[in-house]
Amino acid sequence: MVETVKRGSKAVLLLRDGTLFPGRAFGAAGEACAEVVFNTSLSGYQEVLSDPSYAGQMVLMTYPHIGNYGINDEDQESRRCFLSAFIVKEYCAYPSSWRSQIDLAEFMAQNGVIGLEGIDTRALTRHIREAGAMPGIISTEDFDHESLKAKLEKWPGIEGVNMVAGVTTDASYAWQQSTWDLKNGYSDDSCAEKKVVVYDFGVKYNILRLLKEVGCQVTVVPAGTSAQDVLKLNPDGLFLSNGPGDPAALGGIVGEIKQLIGKLPICGICLGHQILGQALGGKTYKLKFGHHGSNHPVMDLTTREVEITAQNHGFCVDVDSLGDEVEVTHINLNDQTVEGLRHRKYPLFSFQYHPESSPGPHDSAYLFKRFRNLMDEWR
Repeated sequence: MVETVKRGSKAVLLLRDGTLFPGRAFGAAGEACAEVVFNTSLSGYQEVLSDPSYAGQMVLMTYPHIGNYGINDEDQESRRCFLSAFIVKEYCAYPSSWRSQIDLAEFMAQNGVIGLEGIDTRALTRHIREAGAMPGIISTEDFDHESLKAKLEKWPGIEGVNMVAGVTTDASYAWQQSTWDLKNGYSDDSCAEKKVVVYDFGVKYNILRLLKEVGCQVTVVPAGTSAQDVLKLNPDGLFLSNGPGDPAALGGIVGEIKQLIGKLPICGICLGHQILGQALGGKTYKLKFGHHGSNHPVMDLTTREVEITAQNHGFCVDVDSLGDEVEVTHINLNDQTVEGLRHRKYPLFSFQYHPESSPGPHDSAYLFKRFRNLMDEWR
């Protein structure tokens, strides 16, 4: 059973470069080493906490007041929380929402997530922007600088580590929920026509809901599923999900996806986009502090239209490593990094950002319909 820390008791964060941030604890007791990243979303903290893509990381929210609308079952994005710790300026212990079922601290304690509040989150964010995302250790038990430093030095980090193995499903399953309807609840699209296999690299539930909404019969499979086993399911399309960690550490998965190129329509999102980029011969690299939030501008190069997108990734496909048959379709307007790809010959495309908008804007939801149209044209 996870121990719950008494709110207001001491907690500290020590970064790899020796910077120390003392604060107050909430949520679970204990300590954890992880990469420290910041998220600029104004809401959606439950979706952030339950996003498997944050495995191996602790998340700092730049919005100062977190917890005010509580936690509810409907906003879960996966079966549990996978991040290591959650850092906020001020935690609201008394949520006010008709949808709230429990408060944030109780939810975090149930999931073993350590919370830190009362620090200067603006200063920490600026520090990460200047120095880059870096490992940190957060503790509600040990406050000795040298002891914490020694523990942090033993943490292997996330580069070169297969983080997907710790978040993927153990067995295949069929997904039934469509998108949330305030009047009728979850709709069950029993007339789904296109069979889609979803590789679970850390998939968010709203991706699966939106696939159902555009008329897909969804089967989710573990990340280690072979290309041969995927083809045995006779799908109309393949979807590569989001997920955590370094895509360069997933050579085995990339090899299986490479065998499926040209055999059926493929769509990838976030880590799935990076895996597909590698399967097409490209390489990936680590960003200085990543893209985490729901306000990132992306340009569709085919229409010149700009979308405001939700993003959560620390790695990126190297545009210079892609061959002539791969076309860049979207770019990030903040740093010009690759946000979308498609193949000039094969029926596949991918995107770095999150069109499922959990949390975030709805500008990019059309991409799910584009995938459905690609399958319609294929067969």
